[in-house]
Amino acid sequence: MNKVVQNAAEAIQGIESGMTLMLGGFGLCGIPENCIQALVDAGVKNLTCISNNAGVDDFGLGLLLQKKQIKKMIASYVGENAEFERQMLSGELEVDLVPQGTLAQRCQAAGAGIPAFYTPAGFGTEVAEGKEVRYFDGKPHLMEHAFDAPYAIVKAWKGDAYGNLVYKGTARNFNPLMAMAGKITIAEVEELVPVGELDPNHIHTPGIFVQRIFQGSDYEKRIEQRTIRS
Repeated sequence: MNKVVQNAAEAIQGIESGMTLMLGGFGLCGIPENCIQALVDAGVKNLTCISNNAGVDDFGLGLLLQKKQIKKMIASYVGENAEFERQMLSGELEVDLVPQGTLAQRCQAAGAGIPAFYTPAGFGTEVAEGKEVRYFDGKPHLMEHAFDAPYAIVKAWKGDAYGNLVYKGTARNFNPLMAMAGKITIAEVEELVPVGELDPNHIHTPGIFVQRIFQGSDYEKRIEQRTIRS
């Protein structure tokens, strides 16, 4: 039952070039910073990354983009990442832009063992190209498939040795959905506590979904865009 590993480098063992990874977070909130840096250091390439967005130029998934380690991004938002935009427009990076709700539901469907579902989002746009359409109550819906990723990497506020996780604030975004969806889920936490310390009523991700966990370090509380009064 003890799933604790020493650090990010140990946690990502088994991740190889060409794999598909799910990475939690929203903007710069709740992203698995330590594991992303470990992937940069490991030099794995040709990754397909599923994430809401790709961080910024010098932080988050932007670090992997800088090193040309990502061949395809599946995301809902290009965001504030100029390098992401440059690679996409130049054709260096394959990008599959997905409506945000559809992205979340494809994660949730994977965690629930549902292979596909129907949604009205994207009908009549490029998103619909090549997809099955069915009508419900007279409205067209697209068939979308659940994600299939061997690894999910998430970030939580607290966790224990059994892999139970608690997220804080906005970090409770894609992280819980992706934690359920990966065949192997890696969790990095700001604080690793003894088993029994977490209130069962406050656990967001039960440990049954997590295979590896470690306490991270040197977390940055960055702000994507700082807006202040004049």
